[in-house]
Amino acid sequence: MKQLNTKNTLGLFLFVVLFQFHSKAQEVARETEYKEPVTAFWINTYGNIRVSNRLFWIAQTHFRMEEKGSTPFVGQVAQLYNRHALSYLFSKNFNVSLGGVLRVNYNTNGTSEQKNKVPEWRIWHQYLFAMPMSRMMVYHRIRVEHRWSKGFNTDSQYIFRNRWRYMFKLKMPLNKPKLSSNTFYVSPEVELIMQSGKPVIDSPLEDLRLHTSFGYILNPRITVAAGIMYSQGQDLADGNIYKQKWTTRFHVYFSPDFRKVKRKLPSIHHGD
Repeated sequence: MKQLNTKNTLGLFLFVVLFQFHSKAQEVARETEYKEPVTAFWINTYGNIRVSNRLFWIAQTHFRMEEKGSTPFVGQVAQLYNRHALSYLFSKNFNVSLGGVLRVNYNTNGTSEQKNKVPEWRIWHQYLFAMPMSRMMVYHRIRVEHRWSKGFNTDSQYIFRNRWRYMFKLKMPLNKPKLSSNTFYVSPEVELIMQSGKPVIDSPLEDLRLHTSFGYILNPRITVAAGIMYSQGQDLADGNIYKQKWTTRFHVYFSPDFRKVKRKLPSIHHGD
């Protein structure tokens, strides 16, 4: 199999995204308003279940809470995620995934006349590149999501948008020369999330996320981590308004694998 040129692939993806949103950046700038940061708490589980030697099932569940009144981080339920996909491992350094998402959005700022929660549907595909270095791993992740969402008013209709996501991530061991069992690690990452579609007038930047987590690899099947994330992005209705959020995140990664040892391929990190 011909080797993939990672640099050219990522460059082409970023060029297409930037070209798509270039015309929006030419609009006359108005005064920018930043909302006060909101605090949130996420519990995320990431399952990678082997189906065959190269095919596996991604099963992820996210529980997201948000501040309410005088209670920071965990005052109310904000979203529940259920993300699934089938993923094909081309090599230990590259895999492709395709699947669907059901996200339940809770009305955290609404009135009694509105709905308490509404479902959101997505189709997503992902391209993950893992680049091993002397003491750490470097990850490039391209994820494209096609989403159908709606508001909490009783007469709200679904709107369609695309999300264009690129994440750069490092994973560095702290107490051992390499990432292995019984290893503590630190993992900084940055993710740019752009959006497009008919409802997106002047708000192409949905989210810019800066996240650092500290984790522990118990064994090749279980890893736990926790970290803090700062994010900001444009309000869909008004691109001059920026939302901000501080999020505490807790992650659990599990990778059951019942194949014979001689048939196993080296695994890479598929989560987040």
